[in-house]
Amino acid sequence: MSPGKRRVSRRKTSAASKGLLLGAGVVVAGGAVAVAVTVWPGGGTGLPGGASPAQRGAVTGTGPSESPSPSRSYPLSEEPRTIPAVREHTPARGPGWRPTDGARVVTDDEELADEGRLTARELGLTYAGDAAPRDGDVELTLDGEGGSGSEEYTLTVQNGRVRIAAPSETGVFYSTRTLKQAVHDGGTAPEGVVRDGPAKARRGFMLDIARKHFTAGWIEDRIRELGDLKYNELGLHFSDDQAFRIESDSHPEVVSEQHLTKAEVRRIVDLAAERHITVVPEIDSPGHLGAVIAAHPELQLRNAQGKATTGAVDISKPAAADIVDDLLNEYAELFPGDRWHVGADEYQALTVSDPEASYPQLAAAARERYGSGAGVADLATGWMDDRAGTVRGHDRTPRAWNDGFFAGSDVQPAKDIQVAYWTGKEIGAREPGEYLSAGRQVINYNDEFLYYVLGEPNEFTYPTGQRIYEQWTPRVLRGTAAVPERYDGQILGGVFAVWCDLKNAQTEAQVAAGVRLPLRALVQKLWHEGEPERSWAEFKEVADQVE
Repeated sequence: MSPGKRRVSRRKTSAASKGLLLGAGVVVAGGAVAVAVTVWPGGGTGLPGGASPAQRGAVTGTGPSESPSPSRSYPLSEEPRTIPAVREHTPARGPGWRPTDGARVVTDDEELADEGRLTARELGLTYAGDAAPRDGDVELTLDGEGGSGSEEYTLTVQNGRVRIAAPSETGVFYSTRTLKQAVHDGGTAPEGVVRDGPAKARRGFMLDIARKHFTAGWIEDRIRELGDLKYNELGLHFSDDQAFRIESDSHPEVVSEQHLTKAEVRRIVDLAAERHITVVPEIDSPGHLGAVIAAHPELQLRNAQGKATTGAVDISKPAAADIVDDLLNEYAELFPGDRWHVGADEYQALTVSDPEASYPQLAAAARERYGSGAGVADLATGWMDDRAGTVRGHDRTPRAWNDGFFAGSDVQPAKDIQVAYWTGKEIGAREPGEYLSAGRQVINYNDEFLYYVLGEPNEFTYPTGQRIYEQWTPRVLRGTAAVPERYDGQILGGVFAVWCDLKNAQTEAQVAAGVRLPLRALVQKLWHEGEPERSWAEFKEVADQVE
């Protein structure tokens, strides 16, 4: 979608769009007959059940009467009320479209059968496959430039039909989400043409299922919600100090009692794929591995005095890398998406004043691998690079937390590792400009706006949709200040993260309610560049209307 295109400004609601009844005098052969024509919301028409076929023909212009159809004037349409708002709408005069008895979803491409069946089921229509489109139908087609990775689409409402065209299945799916929201609860898809597509490629929701067990059904409900909002990522952080939450065949001893089975995960992944969402798994290492250490205490990092370091494995021991790689390799089949989060944050050996003195075994391993001047930061960078190499071997693009990229390391991480920037300011993590100026791609996880931490520990507060909507942009990576505009192309998008530090602080239902408006505000800001046209009050009203 070209940044130069603009959206048409909103207009006042017409009388027809408010569902008023208008009378029309109709002359038929043999005499004058008055027939009431109902103008439905958006301008659709209907005839009284007692009108004869001849009378109906006189109104529609398809019957035996030689009298012309009455002319009917419609106001220019307004853009559909959706979240995210469409980027461009060309208005037209006409009745618009809404589901009616006998209407169908048709497609000229078997690849769109899943999108067609889903849309038909949701709108109460019939899926008719490759049948020729007729009045009242929704037609899906693959058409346009952009290729299989495009998320753009065109939705045309004209002459009582809807035509959806996009260069990819994803674009077609997103167009059906726009249509679904527009006709929700008796609404009407307005006449005219929508041309739409996102500003940012990564629009994500991350869920910490390690600290708190979430049921598969609850996760599936979130996938349906995310799909309707045009999100395209679901992150699952499933291993941490508190628990390991997915069934494992290679290391069943690390799995917690409450966990998702592989069958449940496959259903989650399949549902996500149906909604064009990629599931991004994360096994965080070399820190946050307490659940693995509980089963393998010999891998725990200890300092020079023998004191255990919470959650950290001893990366001088090859067995620590072996077990993590075993798990990464095992789950590659379970998570077939094209990206993987390898963690790498908050390795406690690097939070002390003198890592080399505190952990002499790590310092020795660093010198052995990288030379006499190497230190613990170099060894930790090598660990992250090695794990990135493991997932890269499965054709995955690696991602790591920003504080896993160590300023004091002479060893440089591979250029293809994307930076998940949350901040880590309290532990001295670098400013985002340092990653961007090095040419790295960055994904915005700004903890001040996008972290929903259960129980609000460590000075966290629950983020609000209004604050995201009014103050955050994808370039606001740390705190409230935006990085220079020249870096915009390197910022792939943003992710809203639920962390369960105090797992019992909220129930599943409370989490779902708490993230509802923040998720809607975030996707609006990722779909559109620039200031929103709607006020927060107007945006919230639309959110309440379309679901």
